[in-house]
Order: sequence, then structure tokens, then C-alpha cells
Amino acid sequence: MERMMSEIQMDARRTASYTGIDQIGDAVVGAMHATLREEFVLPRNRSLAYANHPLPIGHGQTISQPFIVAIMTEVLNVEPHHKVLEIGTGSGYQAAVLSHLAAEVYTIEIVPELAETATKRLQRLGYDNIFVRTGDGWYGWPDHAPFDGVIITAVSDEIPPALVEQLTDDGLLVLPLGDDDGFQELVVYSKRTGVSTPLFPVRFVPLTGDH
Repeated sequence: MERMMSEIQMDARRTASYTGIDQIGDAVVGAMHATLREEFVLPRNRSLAYANHPLPIGHGQTISQPFIVAIMTEVLNVEPHHKVLEIGTGSGYQAAVLSHLAAEVYTIEIVPELAETATKRLQRLGYDNIFVRTGDGWYGWPDHAPFDGVIITAVSDEIPPALVEQLTDDGLLVLPLGDDDGFQELVVYSKRTGVSTPLFPVRFVPLTGDH
């Protein structure tokens, strides 16, 4: 864990010229320390759980690189009273990290098997402020909107309009924007200003659904 956190801070310094963030803050560091990544990887990959790179979790999906989890969480500026939406539950790791910072985390997974596994895992680990639903994240979760922040953990070629509508007036949306097989960059969208700020190039699996 300590080596992983050290490498995350090194990556933060390396990308600071793009992000303006040269160090992951104490709140996010604490949330990641409190989230045992070994619980969110496949059994055969437990020895690699704290390596600073993505790992497969089945069904063509991955658990994100820890640095990416850290920087996406950092730029979302989560506060204790916030309600956050995640698109792409995967293993549940990103949602678990967010749950240590926010009041409530709502997360949508389109692959039923992953949603079921993540739900059981999060319940077993005692995460009682995370709510998982199977569905197409493109349309968000209007019944629980508005959200103070939205994280999308799969690449899209545009910002889903429904997710913008479901943000609070001061809400932020963090996502990888670009082509499935081409250029992708991490972007922070502010509903208040309507401005998308690019951070740096990334590589994510595609956002799937019927949109």
C-alpha cells in the first residue's frame, strides 16, 4: 500500500503541469488507505493488488490504475455532504474510495454479473452508503438526482446530456473523452461554467449501452 501511494504521488508530480495538482490531498490519500484494493481484484491477481496499474476483472473490464482513481477523485472535490454518481461500477473499488469522502455514492454497472458481484462485495465489506444498480449509465439515475459530482470510468465520445442535467448547479463531471481505439483524454466538466478542462491522455474501456 505505501509503495502504491508513493507512486501515486510521483505520478501526480509528473502530471502537475497538465492538472495543476502536484500532490494528492490528505482526504483522498486517507480514503485510498481505508480501501483495501486486494478485496476488489480477482483472486489470482491479489499479489498485484497494490501495483500502480490496471488489472482485468473479467467481462472485458478492468479495475483502474490507482493513480487514475486518485486523480479523478481529487479533481471531483468531494465534500462530506456530497452525493456522487459513478458510471461503471466494475469491481466497486472507485465507489468504495468515494464512499469514504461523500455522504452517498450511487453507481451504475451495465454488466449484470459485475453489478451483482460488486454489490455482494460491498455489502460484505460493510459499505452501507453505496447503492448499486444494473443499467445503462448514459441515462444516469434521475430518481436520486441532483448529484454534486459524477465520475465516468469508461470512455465516451461526448458528455452524456442526461448526466449534465443531473448535476447540481455547482456540480463537476469527470470522464475520459475520446475514441474507443483512438485518442482519449481525462476531462473535468463544470456545470456552472459549461467549460470542459482537459487534463492528460488516458486509456479506458468504452462506455457501452444502447445510446
